[in-house]
Amino acid sequence: MSGRNIQIEQSDIQAALDHISEFWTELKRTSVKNDATLIGLPNPYIVPGKDRNGFVFNEQYYWDSYFIAIGINDEELVTGMLDNLIHLYKEFGLIPNANRYYFTSRSQPPILTTFIFHVYDKYGKSKSWLRKYIQVAKQEYQTVWTSSAHPHMRKVHRGLSRYYDINSLHDMAEAESGWDMTPRFQRQCMDYLPVDLNCLLYKYEADFARAAHILGESSEERIWHDAAEQRQVIVTRIMWHSRHGFFFDYNYQEKKKSNVWSLAAYYALWTGLASQEQAKSLVDKLERFEKPGGLTTTIGNAMYYSLFGSAKTQWAYPNGWAPLQYIVCEGLSLYGYEEKAKHLAEKWVRNCTKWFVEHNEFQEKYNVVNTSLAPAEGVYPNQVGFGWTNGVYIYFVEKYL
Repeated sequence: MSGRNIQIEQSDIQAALDHISEFWTELKRTSVKNDATLIGLPNPYIVPGKDRNGFVFNEQYYWDSYFIAIGINDEELVTGMLDNLIHLYKEFGLIPNANRYYFTSRSQPPILTTFIFHVYDKYGKSKSWLRKYIQVAKQEYQTVWTSSAHPHMRKVHRGLSRYYDINSLHDMAEAESGWDMTPRFQRQCMDYLPVDLNCLLYKYEADFARAAHILGESSEERIWHDAAEQRQVIVTRIMWHSRHGFFFDYNYQEKKKSNVWSLAAYYALWTGLASQEQAKSLVDKLERFEKPGGLTTTIGNAMYYSLFGSAKTQWAYPNGWAPLQYIVCEGLSLYGYEEKAKHLAEKWVRNCTKWFVEHNEFQEKYNVVNTSLAPAEGVYPNQVGFGWTNGVYIYFVEKYL
């Protein structure tokens, strides 16, 4: 069964878009005041999913927010969600996993500069606006992601950073990665320098350089360009496997690369860290991940599900996740592989649409190997709604279809 065998009609896509448009209202929350463990936020926001299987979503999640925002054409709502993240940083000294007190021990993948430039570019914000927001991102970069002091001991080896949790627990650090749970870290997350995190920090440095250029600060621009180049050199030196032609997470305690092939490598495309030669190799390796319904999160291996006992690894084969499809497709486009990006985006849209036609819902993740089956569950049941799936679906339809 090839991806092209998933047949859908244009009317099905339109019905799915109409469903999402109406469903945003079900996912919208306004919680200005603190309520038990829920932290009040100044602006309305979109939560990931609707209540199901005992799960109740009333929180705005950090990295989810960007992937939701790319599918929403509402400046007030999108800018308000960005402002909520800024508010949380100023309140807690980091942007927590989500606005719950019990989430303040960790963050999520740093995507603040990307969100800032999304709003700046799409809504034509002023230079003074950019200056104010980028200053907060610099503070987050310095005090959270590149700090080597308590309580944010993330920069640990050769200037590179890891995921962390104030309680110094591996599983909680893995939750900060957003990939909870995954075979990437062997349940020892804090021992690893993750390729995606360090690519994101490379993007912060490149975004700071871009902001400095816009603001006419040439000496500052050079500083950030140099920082990005230095990170690129180190990431390539210890995470690029020349024989495999692929980026892998690096266990700095054991001083060796992971052997888990994952889509985290493609952050090197999305952030611009990869060389043209590395990009070509990464594109060639996509066939290992490509399945009828999109890209698997890792290369398939049944042992992922038995190796970790109760900590089922939902960020793994056979599941595909919207943000990772987006990262790969946008990375491909950045390096000129437009046709491949379009092919993969269409494959993902067909899979999501097929499930919507059959079940009248969008999921947080999908089984991309057998599109008729539900995704493999993790430590919690599969959720529906779903914020970032909705956002990426709209973005893909508008850009590629």
